[in-house]
Amino acid sequence: MAAGEEGGGTVQYEQRGRVAIVTLNRPEVLNAFNRQLAHDLRDALMRAAADKSVRAVVLRGAEGKFSAGADLKQGFPTDRRVEDLLNTDFRPVLDMIAGMEKPVLAAVAGPAAGIGLSFALACDLVMMAEDAYFLSPFAAIGLIPDGGATWLLARTLGYHRAYQLCVECERVPAARCLELGLANRVVPAAALEAESLAWVESLAERAPLALARTKLAMRAAMTLSFSEAVAYEAQLQNVCVESEDAKEGVAAFLAKRKAEFKGK
Repeated sequence: MAAGEEGGGTVQYEQRGRVAIVTLNRPEVLNAFNRQLAHDLRDALMRAAADKSVRAVVLRGAEGKFSAGADLKQGFPTDRRVEDLLNTDFRPVLDMIAGMEKPVLAAVAGPAAGIGLSFALACDLVMMAEDAYFLSPFAAIGLIPDGGATWLLARTLGYHRAYQLCVECERVPAARCLELGLANRVVPAAALEAESLAWVESLAERAPLALARTKLAMRAAMTLSFSEAVAYEAQLQNVCVESEDAKEGVAAFLAKRKAEFKGK
């Protein structure tokens, strides 16, 4: 294991400088989700969110695969309703990604399918390897997209394109994801790790309070009216203006030097 790396179970956690790397670790089943993986991922994300030395997070899958979705070989639960499973095991993890005050980058290699697609799209930024792809396969097995996939896809693609992608179970290659706005960047597969880390390391140098509040404002903007968004931005801006980081940022700009942000 590399320095700062922990875990040998379904999720590995590693910290490099100010970046936390969270790796889905069930490579024998293409990092498919089961209940244990969902719980371990929640714990890892909670750890990253609570650690003040962490400023950005990378979410990836082991051995060049992001996630094939739910582990169907384990079958549907017999002791509880699927509705309860999704709300108690998966929703808190997705809420953690969306709600933590740190940028989360999905580094997608291979498939991001089913609820694996949902986890990738729930992140703030998406970088894909050239041979990676997104897939919503639910309709082919008599199910509907879950894990927030309908919300995420409809808001990114529009209703008609999102519906088509889901009901036709269309495999969307990385280059097409970039065109559609489902991904921010596409890089050669061999460069994915280095490029994703370089990106989040650059984000970790920026003002944490500004990154956090930009995330809050942008997430809220998806459902607020224009007037409400203006008011919410004003509220968050007030906090930023009064921060030490804002004073440091202005001073560094005027002195033409690199700012040293402390998250205060």
